[in-house]
Amino acid sequence: MRKTLTALLAAPALLTTPAHADPAPKATFELPAPTGPHSLGMREAHLVDEERGRELMISVWYPAQPGGGPVAPYMTPKAAAYFDQGAGAMGLRPGQVDWAAVGTHARTDARPKGRWPVVLYSPGWGSLRTLGTSTVEDLASKGYVVVTIDHTHEAPFVEFPGGRLEVARPGTDLRSGMETRRQDVLFVLDRLSSLNGLGHAMDLSRVGMFGHSFGGDTAAEVMTTDRRVDAGADLDGWLAYDVDGAQPTRAAAEGVTRPFLLMGSPGSTRDGRPRAHLSSPAWKSFWEHSPGFKRDLLMPEAMHYSFTDVQAFLPQLDERLEVSPEIRTRRIGTVSVASQRAYLSAFFDQTLKLRPQRLLRRESAAHPDITFVR
Repeated sequence: MRKTLTALLAAPALLTTPAHADPAPKATFELPAPTGPHSLGMREAHLVDEERGRELMISVWYPAQPGGGPVAPYMTPKAAAYFDQGAGAMGLRPGQVDWAAVGTHARTDARPKGRWPVVLYSPGWGSLRTLGTSTVEDLASKGYVVVTIDHTHEAPFVEFPGGRLEVARPGTDLRSGMETRRQDVLFVLDRLSSLNGLGHAMDLSRVGMFGHSFGGDTAAEVMTTDRRVDAGADLDGWLAYDVDGAQPTRAAAEGVTRPFLLMGSPGSTRDGRPRAHLSSPAWKSFWEHSPGFKRDLLMPEAMHYSFTDVQAFLPQLDERLEVSPEIRTRRIGTVSVASQRAYLSAFFDQTLKLRPQRLLRRESAAHPDITFVR
């Protein structure tokens, strides 16, 4: 599951349309609108870690002054062309979707407004920071600066200034990959205050982190070694180096002392049971070793990629392109994008802004440790 996107995007795919045929109009989609009161800005930054000889690209999403600047694209043309090669992973054919025509709800380089807590986002193993855009936009619209990170040479591709692409390098194992990711995040944290024009918008005394799949595991791992991260969330990660949870990460073995949110689905388990701390050994270990505030949100109607933009755009594309029902079922479920957004923002509102949230209260005496989310 974790290596699917990398494998499909790393090798070119063949178009199925004959050379003489008139190309059909490409489909597009709209990202769900953010629900917070703030207009959005977005800036990309190219960071160079001289000590490790490593380059990173990040995107910073933030509350902004209304108007000004062009709409930030979902993908650049070059990134879109490369991403499209892996369309089969989503039940699509290359050439069917105009990924580059999709816009976000943010303005490029818009003027920041105010000073806000900071939340970092790490994507799944072999995935892209782009696929967290709808969740990130919603969180930023509610009063956060959200920083998304691509992990170079593990991500299928990363586009650097000037259009240079760095693609995935095969052979990296999960354990060494985790350490690389951990150091990536710490380096980004070190550099945030010096970002030109954005440092004053970030309240680095209040920092959270979340991620999808291995990105959520990365958030937990960072919290075991760096106390700058005050709260974390794992969206359907294993907290282990194997799907069954028998090889726990350091975070799973030791737990964390600050607040943490777990969101699980049946889409990343071998037996199809929803992942939860009552069923996964790694999640159980993490739960028992984490003394701080924690919640386990079980989403039985979700699948693994329900925690990414795929949940938002695949149903729209299905209306025009008839996505394979089998692949649609395997990639996403019927869980609401709105419910995911609501719980995540409630968690960070409670832990970083210290605003108690009714949404995070224990659901019932019958299920005191798990909240069921539809």
